[in-house]
Amino acid sequence: MKWIAAKIIFDFDEKQLATDLISNIFYEIGVKGVVVEDPDLVPIEGWGDSVERKPNQHSVTGYIPKNQQGIKSIQNLKKKLKQLEKKNRIFSKIFYREIAEEDWAESWKTYFQPIKISEKIVVKPTWREYKPHQDEIVIKIDPGMAFGTGTHPTTYMCINLIEKYLKTGDSFMDVGTGSGILMIAAAKLGAAHLIGIDIDQFAVEIAQKNLLLNGIEIEKFQLINGNLIDGIKSQYDFIVANILSEVILVLLDQIPQILKKDSIFICSGIIEENKLKVVEKMEALGFNIIELVTQENWVCVAGKI
Repeated sequence: MKWIAAKIIFDFDEKQLATDLISNIFYEIGVKGVVVEDPDLVPIEGWGDSVERKPNQHSVTGYIPKNQQGIKSIQNLKKKLKQLEKKNRIFSKIFYREIAEEDWAESWKTYFQPIKISEKIVVKPTWREYKPHQDEIVIKIDPGMAFGTGTHPTTYMCINLIEKYLKTGDSFMDVGTGSGILMIAAAKLGAAHLIGIDIDQFAVEIAQKNLLLNGIEIEKFQLINGNLIDGIKSQYDFIVANILSEVILVLLDQIPQILKKDSIFICSGIIEENKLKVVEKMEALGFNIIELVTQENWVCVAGKI
């Protein structure tokens, strides 16, 4: 299969804000992960032995399948970047490059280093070495095109709140599971049974691979290729949805039916300007907002019902 690497080079004073807004555009058109190039980024000492060439411009790159749907995605990307320019004065240029799947799988690995994302959890790509310190939990990830490496603020915040609120023996559901990283974190933090749902069959396959890679027994988890929680009847102690805020607003109508009493729902993938819509709908449905975290213009909400 062929892919199109769409690289967005931008010019804006607030680099992090521009990066977040452009990244969010990719997520809105269905691209599950992006590669961010930041000339100012300083590698953390001791994490990764290789010294890579620094980029000379700020950019965000997303990988779009070369098919009819991909053509529509590119058209949508152009439209949204024009809107971003008009609304936020973020000027950008798109550069396209065709890439084979096997070449893509290698090209972005440069940018993925081990990273400590919570008090206990370190996320490590399978091809990097990392010696854990005392009490650290290491998650090994080969995200493939499903992405979900833990380095994006939405994933980072979700894992921190899972670590904070998950109880040993909880049943755990991940809606939009991607690479399976949240399921792995929950399993290693004591969840008894896990279910992950993703609309992308490829993501389901990658998630299973990563769960097994991390020693999670196949009897302990279930993965479903499906749309949100359609057809789910069982109730769960802990539910996470790291998806777009527009989708969360739809999903919320069904969550109270499958969340056990006095249990936790965490949602992220919410840009700051949509925070109030999500919080207001959660409260209207009877949720008590127990924590709200913001990082780099992204928001993560934890509620109990």
